[in-house]
Amino acid sequence: VLIAIGRDACTRNIGLQTIGVKINEKNGKVPVNDEEQTNVPYVYAIGDILDGKLELTPVAIQAGRLLAQRLYGGSSRKCDYINVPTTVFTPLEYGSCGYAEERAIDEYGKQNLEVYHTLFWPLEWTVPGRDNNTCYAKIICNKQDNNRVVGLHVLGPNAGEVTQGFAAAIKCGLTKELLDETIGIHPTCAEVFTTMDITKSSGQDITQKGC
Repeated sequence: VLIAIGRDACTRNIGLQTIGVKINEKNGKVPVNDEEQTNVPYVYAIGDILDGKLELTPVAIQAGRLLAQRLYGGSSRKCDYINVPTTVFTPLEYGSCGYAEERAIDEYGKQNLEVYHTLFWPLEWTVPGRDNNTCYAKIICNKQDNNRVVGLHVLGPNAGEVTQGFAAAIKCGLTKELLDETIGIHPTCAEVFTTMDITKSSGQDITQKGC
């Protein structure tokens, strides 16, 4: 990655100061509560303009739909900004859903987490003889909540497809036990999440000898 450029929030010249809507002066983004409400009760904001939220089009669409349902349809459902599946479509894809390990530690405390991880070798890499320890998978589990999966990360082929499927399970309260009880489809990359048994805290070797 040579350079990564984010979006600018062009909020300084649209009259927000006239009605008293506060913005983050550093980036122009708008702080909101968990219902996308600004400091001015009748003004709401959604999408990339939100301070500290994900700049993803599907997130904005979901948030807007749920906001409309709350304002006009009697709903109480709020947008989940944590369990959002996303992927970086680099030549070796990276997919994630839920907390990054560092954020999970901040949220739950390191002593309350168990991290399972492994390197893996996709079957299609065996023919050209590509490095069998380039792909990586990790789940972060909350020990205080039945080892519920609070973060899932994968670096490998088709990471977007893999992450999208597991995202639904995470929304349903996926636990490490449920993953262990799930029969994997062999030989797929996603299968690795059903066989993970090495914890990061153990310090054990996670390199693989084959697919």
